[in-house]
Amino acid sequence: MLKELRTERAMLDESIVVLERLAIGRGKRRGRPPRWMVEATVRRRGRPLGSKNRPKAGTEQPDTKA
Repeated sequence: MLKELRTERAMLDESIVVLERLAIGRGKRRGRPPRWMVEATVRRRGRPLGSKNRPKAGTEQPDTKA
């Protein structure tokens, strides 16, 4: 049982070292982010899908067919 715990501790120590190296080595990213990241984080501008253009109140056009 002790042997298993020691091997698990060694694996955790290695994982911690790798994560620390990744955190230190990351600088400011350059270039455009991948599409999946943009789609997950950026909200779309404009009207939602399925919405209609509605005339504003009081700006209705007169009926010319009379």
